Amino acid sequence: MTVPNTPPSTPAAIQTEGLTKHYGDVRALHDLDLEVRQGEVFGFLGPNGSGKTTMIRTMLDEIRPTRGRASILGMDTHQQAVEIRRHVGYVPGDLALYPNLTGHDTLSYFANLRGGVDWAYVESLADRLDADLSKKVGDLSTGNRQKVGLIQAFMSRPEVLIMDEPSTGLDPLMQREYQAMMREVAAEGRTVFLSSHTLSEVQRVADRVGIIRQGRLIAVEEVASLRAKAIRRIELSFERAVDPSVFADVPGVRDLEIMNHHQVTVSFDGPMEALLAAATDGHHLVDILTHDADLEEIFLTYYRDTHEPDPG
Repeated sequence: MTVPNTPPSTPAAIQTEGLTKHYGDVRALHDLDLEVRQGEVFGFLGPNGSGKTTMIRTMLDEIRPTRGRASILGMDTHQQAVEIRRHVGYVPGDLALYPNLTGHDTLSYFANLRGGVDWAYVESLADRLDADLSKKVGDLSTGNRQKVGLIQAFMSRPEVLIMDEPSTGLDPLMQREYQAMMREVAAEGRTVFLSSHTLSEVQRVADRVGIIRQGRLIAVEEVASLRAKAIRRIELSFERAVDPSVFADVPGVRDLEIMNHHQVTVSFDGPMEALLAAATDGHHLVDILTHDADLEEIFLTYYRDTHEPDPG
């Protein structure tokens, strides 16, 4: 019997296995296992010093891991580092450019390293980011230098974009524009790995997020799933004063506050029907407002306990 050929499965855009990096007694990364899918925007979250940049530099073979391995598009990042560079666009967290070159000359230099790019596309990126490429990089503000860095990362239409704190110095309008650019990349089936401590931008663009703490990956979740788990803040307004004991047995009620005797505010992560049943049992409920927790509130729940033992 002839068995039909089965096409190989699509490799992960980025994969790490047991990625570990020690600097003497300092454990910057510890057994990091991560898989980033092709065609997604993956947010990598953690405060400064949590290991985000070390992970990126180790993954890109800029520094060698103490142990473990990483691959990009199925290629080992150490053994096939040169080939990987042809498929990756990168904005480092400490972007350094030649100060005496203009923005245009800088992009020409990177374009030549890549064997040429579509300059019409480069000019469209510059227009979108309102980037003046005629000035010397050394004369540009931090935000305008960052625009040049973003253009060089996007201009070759790489299969994987790796971005370490890319919004540095950008005004809110430009942040929205490059966020739109990231979503367009994902819509084309390419991948964005976005490392950031700016939770609002990750919330706007990411499909999934990984949260790193003290060098350990402590959670990988869909953004929608994270928000579904969030504790909501709910405000209930009554016609008359209400006794707080009304809500004592409602599952999921926390941090109950009463204002002006007839306004109740609770943190809530239980079934809404139970809360409404208690609120309307013998009371006249006038109004209800609910505020979903944003990613920042969710993120902080992973950082409340600051006294965990060091990774062993």
